[in-house]
Amino acid sequence: MGLRNPENDDQPVSGVANVAGLELAYAEWYPSRRGLGPTLLFIHATGFHARIWDQIVRRLPLRHTICIDMHGHGLSDGEPISHWQVLCEELTQFVRALDLQDVIAIGHSMGGHAAIAAAAALPDRFNQLILIDPVVFPPEEYGQTAKPFNGGELHPTAKRRRDFDSIEAMVERFKNRSPYALFTPETLLDYCRYGLTKKETDAGYMLACAPEMEASVYTTSRTNKAIFDCIETVQHPVLILRAAMEDDPANMSFTSSPTWPGLVDAFAHAQEIYRPDLTHFMPMEAPDEIAAIIDAVATGD
Repeated sequence: MGLRNPENDDQPVSGVANVAGLELAYAEWYPSRRGLGPTLLFIHATGFHARIWDQIVRRLPLRHTICIDMHGHGLSDGEPISHWQVLCEELTQFVRALDLQDVIAIGHSMGGHAAIAAAAALPDRFNQLILIDPVVFPPEEYGQTAKPFNGGELHPTAKRRRDFDSIEAMVERFKNRSPYALFTPETLLDYCRYGLTKKETDAGYMLACAPEMEASVYTTSRTNKAIFDCIETVQHPVLILRAAMEDDPANMSFTSSPTWPGLVDAFAHAQEIYRPDLTHFMPMEAPDEIAAIIDAVATGD
């Protein structure tokens, strides 16, 4: 699938929604097309940002599209969290604040989890869900291994390098490292370009999503057992894209799937596409294929 958006209209407009005392940033593509069809709402994974979706959005027909920077990510406010309910409630309020209707939610990883909760809370505003390797663990794992965030020492992401001299320096550092070596070059550049912010008091850049913020999401990923009540509530059509899991759950890697294989059967109306040839980062490694799937859902094919 080639790029479909015209070259003179290939950048979104930026916006901010006031949610729960925070400013949540977002990128909006083709606002003039709002109401002319479904709104595509993209919700990113832990440690990413709204513009990680650029290569997919540019491969879609011109549709009204919102890509959110989640709590503490990208240009959005937010301190480290102690429960995933924070992410779910803020996404729900974000949809209300922007008065989004006829929403097709495309949620990756953490974003898929939050999308489920928002659709359950606001059923009349949602149309369908596309969940790309969503973080929903088996029910028995919730509450047993959940640990509140205590400063970041519980997860290696808290020790990530946060300062870079330039965008190019970040690209050079990551391009041959897992999982970033899986990304298309264009997606890696988007990740670095929009994943850094200029320092106010010094030369250079720093990570937009602070390592402590990212670590807090990982260490609290099994706190929200209420997600299963949301799954039972959701009556929308759901499409799950699932990558391969680790043979030994104790060796869980960033590239393997965190998705409970029984999730597809837990929804009232769900289908699954199993892609063991792709990793958890399938939107970044195969934007053509993911865009084609989203397009088919949005057009009813």
